[in-house]
Amino acid sequence: MSDDIIIYLLYVVPLVLVLFFYLRRHSHRHKVHKETLRENVASGLTEPATLHPVVDPNICIGSGGCVKACPEHAMGIIHGKGVLISPANCIGHGACAFSCPVGAIKLVFGTETRGVDIPMVEPNFESNVPGIFIAGELGGMGLIRKAIEQGKQAMDSVEKRGKSNTPHDVVIIGAGPAGISATLAAKHHGLRSVTLEQEDTFGGTTLHYPRGKVVMTAPMNLPLIGKINIKETTKEQLMKLWENVVAKAGLKINFGERMEKIDRKGDSFNVTTNRASYLTRSVLLCIGRRGTPRKLGVPGEELEKVVYRLLDPEQYRGMHVLVVGGGDAALEAAVSIANEPKTKVTLSYRSNAFSRVKPKNRKLAEESSKSGRLNILLESNVKEIKQKSVLLDQKGKAIELPNDAVIVCAGGILPTPFLKEIGIMVETRHGT
Repeated sequence: MSDDIIIYLLYVVPLVLVLFFYLRRHSHRHKVHKETLRENVASGLTEPATLHPVVDPNICIGSGGCVKACPEHAMGIIHGKGVLISPANCIGHGACAFSCPVGAIKLVFGTETRGVDIPMVEPNFESNVPGIFIAGELGGMGLIRKAIEQGKQAMDSVEKRGKSNTPHDVVIIGAGPAGISATLAAKHHGLRSVTLEQEDTFGGTTLHYPRGKVVMTAPMNLPLIGKINIKETTKEQLMKLWENVVAKAGLKINFGERMEKIDRKGDSFNVTTNRASYLTRSVLLCIGRRGTPRKLGVPGEELEKVVYRLLDPEQYRGMHVLVVGGGDAALEAAVSIANEPKTKVTLSYRSNAFSRVKPKNRKLAEESSKSGRLNILLESNVKEIKQKSVLLDQKGKAIELPNDAVIVCAGGILPTPFLKEIGIMVETRHGT
């Protein structure tokens, strides 16, 4: 055998084999991702719930970094370009954008068909009103880890404004993840601060989760506390974590104190609550986006059996329950109540598909429906709530069901009137 042939076998053949397996893997990945996208489109699962990526195909080189970085498996590669193949899975981690080696991904709120109202906020978390800052869910960032980062960063910006002649340097409104992180950062910076929380305990949106709900998060870094390594926990464990953090850092939070008004006083602000008033140079809003619960606007909604959040599924044991809504909160409420013995649960949703829910919740709802524990009525609307029954309409067909309780999980209305009252501009984002 000649030397040329030996060289060919030693170098060329391995390269051909490597190329063959690479192309085969690439082809398989393309088929899987394309089928995933097709299934989601067919199921109507095309609307991301929050911050999400938009890929510029003219820049994308198909490196696959976004696919590897996405913890929710929402990204894929089709025809050599990054694609959001599972929009309903995307919950705003933003890891895809940071992993892209050529900057082909930008993170946006809303889509052409579904706008999202977002307060106008600068990169330093200051609103268009100098001295009023926004962090966390109100600004569109519902992830616990991200809210914690924003709370800290917003307080870093407040600290750069310097000390003031007012009694307080900053008033923090809300004691969810962003508010707790901001309170820790304020203490770290030596700022004179006060934290207000209208509920009797902290936790923000977490407080409204059902008992036993599994909460997904990621390792987080809290000022004064350090890194906390948790990825999956329950509502109760997370609430206990906040308790321990507050106790360890010696924080003081004014629970049960509701902010009622913010008035400008020269270069400062007067924050009025149901208990007192606070003169401060800066204000940090760490309140949720739920605002007031979105109501159905139907006869009988004023009955005591109608509520807008689920705290304990066990309290509905043995009852006829109607859950209204098509988001994660609605599905989680319906499934958890349906697991209670001798309970009859109906889930009513106006659309023909659960388009903005986690796959895990959709699967659990489908399993509960197949087992007969949960009655799912898609394309249905509540028409009237009576003492012992509810009237619904499903594609023109009137349905009356026995009923002891109604849980409305239709989300909340952004506190736009309040924001506009204090001068904060709100814009509707359609993919920007």
